[in-house]
Amino acid sequence: MNMSVKVFNVLLKDRTTKKNICWATDHYIAFGDAYYPQEPITKDLITGKNSHIISPRVAKTLEDQTKRTKEKAEVFTPSWVCNEQNNLIDEAWFCRKDVFNKTVGQTWITNKENIVFPSNKNWRKYVDARRLEISCGEAPYLVSRYDTVTGKEIPLEDRIGLLDRKFRVVNENTVSEEDWFEWVKRAYESTYGYEYQGDSLLLARENLLYTFIENMEYKFSHKPSEEQLLTIAKIISWNLWQMDGITLNAPYSERERVNTQLSIFDFLDNEEISEKEPIPCKIYDWRANTSIEFKSIMNGGVK
Repeated sequence: MNMSVKVFNVLLKDRTTKKNICWATDHYIAFGDAYYPQEPITKDLITGKNSHIISPRVAKTLEDQTKRTKEKAEVFTPSWVCNEQNNLIDEAWFCRKDVFNKTVGQTWITNKENIVFPSNKNWRKYVDARRLEISCGEAPYLVSRYDTVTGKEIPLEDRIGLLDRKFRVVNENTVSEEDWFEWVKRAYESTYGYEYQGDSLLLARENLLYTFIENMEYKFSHKPSEEQLLTIAKIISWNLWQMDGITLNAPYSERERVNTQLSIFDFLDNEEISEKEPIPCKIYDWRANTSIEFKSIMNGGVK
């Protein structure tokens, strides 16, 4: 499915800076000044004759993979490891093992029966449960369209991501498309991830959007409308954001700050001194219908 310009541009948005996400890597500087780390990623830079420029990690050369691992500690996790760790999350939530699948060595056997929920919980609470993948790369813990290490595609029914599991629950418990779409939106609204490098973040956002498209085709045998795509893309652009995981700021986001503590020399010159200040990352609390600084969550501000 060809993505419209409107949808693609939404996926490139940085909601904190109100600009586009930036490259935040020197991997592409050979292509020109527009590809330097601090520069924004725009549609023209990565489509048409430039459509080959961004590729999943598995498609990069071994040399490029090694370089990114050394410089940015970029290491992708195989799907079977993601599955085992996601299973532990569900084991704690359901208070039982092997809810969605059973691991067998370095693979898994999917539970084909409808998911049964504890007496004190229901499927809606599961969909609304907040999940976050830190330093998400291409988001293999959230959606598992393919194994990020081997590149092998994973059938929709056997996917193991945290959002994949929410989709399965929504697919099993809704009938009408209206009801289904409402709970799919809530699934996206409660699923978060952040990443530093702009190319990996864009791939993660695309993976989440294509997961929506594939599930609608699976459930209703047709593609979503552009309005539905824009709705989901907007949520994704808020919930998967670009951030330095140490400072919790947007990369290369320094802005002017006026220094109000003036020295005697400043009074003599009668001038204000300005310096650079990075912008703290914002995310969206969809239940409160407001944007908040991610730092406030780290300090226990959102439950």
